Order: sequence, then C-alpha cells, then structure tokens
Amino acid sequence: MTVSEQQVSSFSAPPQTINCDGMLFDMDGTIIDSTEAVIKNWQIIGKEIGVDPEVILATSHGRRSIDVLKIYEPKLANWDYIGEKEGRIPREYGADAVEIPGSRVFLDELEKQSIPWAIVTSGTRPLVTGWLDVLKLAHPKNLVVAEDVENGKPDPACYLLGRKKLALSKEDPSIVVFEDAPAGVKSGKAAGFKVVALHTTHTLEQLKEAGADFIVRDMRSVSLKAWDRATGEAQLEISDALVW
Repeated sequence: MTVSEQQVSSFSAPPQTINCDGMLFDMDGTIIDSTEAVIKNWQIIGKEIGVDPEVILATSHGRRSIDVLKIYEPKLANWDYIGEKEGRIPREYGADAVEIPGSRVFLDELEKQSIPWAIVTSGTRPLVTGWLDVLKLAHPKNLVVAEDVENGKPDPACYLLGRKKLALSKEDPSIVVFEDAPAGVKSGKAAGFKVVALHTTHTLEQLKEAGADFIVRDMRSVSLKAWDRATGEAQLEISDALVW
C-alpha cells in the first residue's frame, strides 16, 4: 500500500451481509501468494527469450501465460510449453508461496458444509493442482483453468464457465467472485456477478476502477454466517471492508 493510500483508505465498514448460491475464487493473490515463485519463473523465461523479465512482470499478473507469451514470444505460446514451465513452479519454488490470511479456514469451512465453490484461475492445471498439493489446501470439485477458455480475463468466459460447472439448480443463481487483480474483477463483473476484491497485489485505485463491489485486506474479512442446505443459499458476512 502506498503512503497516499494509507492516508485516505479506511478498512472500517460495518459488517455487511450478502447471500449467494455459489462462490468462485481466483487462485494467486486470493487463496495463495506465490509472487516470488512467479517472478523467478518469469525471470528464467525472460532470459530464455531475450526479454527483460521486468517488462514481462509489469503486465503478467492476473493474465494467462499464453496471452503474455503471444506478445513476447508467440512460438512458445502453446499449452505444452506453458504447462511444463508452470508445473515446475510449485515443485521448485514451493517454499516461496504463502497462504492469503484466512483463505485456508474459509475454504475448509466450505468443504465441510458442502457449499458449492470452484477455483477460476489464469494458471494452468499443473500449476493450480501443484500449489494445492504442496500447501495441502482444499481441492474444489471443479476447476476452471487457463486451458479451458479461448479468452482469458478480463473476458467473462472463465467465470461463466465456473458458474456452469457448479451445476446449481436455480435458473439464475447468485454468484460471489473473490479476486485480487483488476482483470479478474472486470471478468467477474462482466459475467454479472458480485465481486469481493482483496487488496493483496494491486492498488486500491485499480480495484475501484475495475468495479469491485467490496474491497477487503484479505480473506479474514469474509465469514460464513449461515448455509441453508434446503434452498442452497449461503449467507456471507463481509467485515472491515474499505470505506470510499
């Protein structure tokens, strides 16, 4: 957080309740923070393709590697190459990743209650499952990964597919998306969903401009208040959200 953000921001909104039928989570910056590991991976790739890693890193967060490589080295923009590179990250740099505070507890509760949730990420399947295994985090029954959609975030296709995979019985179910990147926030909003943004990787202004409904520091601000198994509706409480 910048000095100016510290001066004007106030994470002090009173608790607010929102209802939903399902939840969709981004991965990096929302469930875990693997920034250091991702930086190391892009540094290696940058050297291989002769592009300054800092140039790549300036635009890569929240975007699929295939979309990044289409810009800097199109001949490597294929899933075989990307899957191999990303699959190595958890194995080689597992110690560099940490949990976003509150994420493990919240996801464990969703699993315990059998509440519909899924991960919708710009990472590949080897990357996501690798991190979940290394950090021993809850595995959702459904994943939407980079390979599953033609266009990545901010296109809404990934979140729309995430809702479909939840197989909810309601004709127009209410979905809450948890995101950290402006591209992901825009994706969730374009899909017509409510978005809770975590202030973990981007500035408050970027998250505001992307259209987040709530901005919180991390997942400790989100709690499950009730789950009605009969109606399939969950009640969430958002505490200490940003006041703006």
